[in-house]
Amino acid sequence: MGEWVYLNGEFVRKNEAKISVFDHGFLYGDGVFEGIRAYGGRVFRLQSHLQRLWESAKAIALKIPLSKEKLTEKVLESLRKNKLKDAYIRLVVSRGEGDLGLDPRKCPHPQIIIITDKISIYPEELYEKGLEIAVVSTRRNIPSTLNPRIKSLNYLNNILAKIEANLQGLPEAIMLNKDGYVAECTGDNIFIVEGEILVTPPIWVGALKGITRDVVIELAQKEGISVQERTFAPAALYASDECFLTGTAAEVIPVTKVDGRTIGNGIAGPITKRLIKKFRELTKKEGTLIYNN
Repeated sequence: MGEWVYLNGEFVRKNEAKISVFDHGFLYGDGVFEGIRAYGGRVFRLQSHLQRLWESAKAIALKIPLSKEKLTEKVLESLRKNKLKDAYIRLVVSRGEGDLGLDPRKCPHPQIIIITDKISIYPEELYEKGLEIAVVSTRRNIPSTLNPRIKSLNYLNNILAKIEANLQGLPEAIMLNKDGYVAECTGDNIFIVEGEILVTPPIWVGALKGITRDVVIELAQKEGISVQERTFAPAALYASDECFLTGTAAEVIPVTKVDGRTIGNGIAGPITKRLIKKFRELTKKEGTLIYNN
């Protein structure tokens, strides 16, 4: 981890970065966050991440105490302070300190925290071999109760599904929505390939509007690959020719076995490999520069 953490207007050493036990982010998961990546001195899709952060904050009536421009600079400053060019950035906005009641009006000072770190979710060989994952019994939050589009600090829904994956010795879990359609994984969006068509669940089924998801759709369309956003059940997943996951941390990673069923030929398929290559090429040349020189 980077030695310095940005905490409410100043940089403090990581072992001194502390919040109040009365912070509603801690007490109730009342807050929002983003995970962002930097590659080779460039922060990838930073403005897209900030836009989603603002949308999440507005959805829970949380006012972010800095402008997007100021927050952009603080993210870049955090990376410079920690001398990082390749990094994972965790940007957190919590409701702030209040009392033991739920009322957010008792929390007048939202907190901004920026943590920078190195991250490697999966070993490189799995980007060829692929993941084995499973559909679990924990259903995705219903959008009318807690919309999955809000990237909030309350991740219990995802964690419960992750626990199910852990108990099966698997790295990731597929979550269905209340109607039994594939929604997303605990930390990633999901795609399948049917012939030459790329298919991913629409956001309204109960998925996060992933930044990497959107990038992959853009790349696929530029490559002349037909993309469809439509519902599908696990049976379509089992019968698919290819499957892969997308996320800021995982990037683009193939899935080669679901619920014990082999997907396609049991290795990363041609469309998946093509999109992995294109995604990695893009991250090397696009992004907000950390250093101007």
